[in-house]
Amino acid sequence: MLPSRPRNHRAAVTTQATAEPDSTLTKAVVAAGLVANPVVLVSEYFLKTTGEGLPPGPGGIYGATEGISYLVIVGVVGWSVYTKVRTGSGLPGSLLGAVEGFSYLSLVAGIVVAALVFAEKGSLPGITG
Repeated sequence: MLPSRPRNHRAAVTTQATAEPDSTLTKAVVAAGLVANPVVLVSEYFLKTTGEGLPPGPGGIYGATEGISYLVIVGVVGWSVYTKVRTGSGLPGSLLGAVEGFSYLSLVAGIVVAALVFAEKGSLPGITG
């Protein structure tokens, strides 16, 4: 007879949801977040005051930076929520925690600005009309 295998053989394989405060991943997220948050907030200011996001810029670099910055913010908030659900606390480290809080602020500000622009114009540029 073959030896029995534990029923939940995947339980032995675990992944770490959070990074150590001094890891390369943490440093990369902090650096990306410190750049992305101001870009997103400036983009939201442009959206509220002009009805459009940042101009494309030379070779589309401003628009690309804006798009990547939004992805960074959503990524940080997603990682934060995932870590909070799994561990009961937010992301570790003071700088990473600051980027986490700043990212939540940028996300909420973006939702508010998008709602205000949608209420004023009936659409969002590049998304709904």
